[in-house]
Amino acid sequence: MNGFDIVMVIAVILFARLGVRLVTRYINMKKNNKDQDDAQDF
Repeated sequence: MNGFDIVMVIAVILFARLGVRLVTRYINMKKNNKDQDDAQDF
């Protein structure tokens, strides 16, 4: 592994964590919007 491979692995891990966080937040917002439309938490 050279330096570029290590940087790519770190970038993929960070983007995967960010994507999982955004998806879970989006699912929670949609679930909360079904229950109550006027209260939105960000």
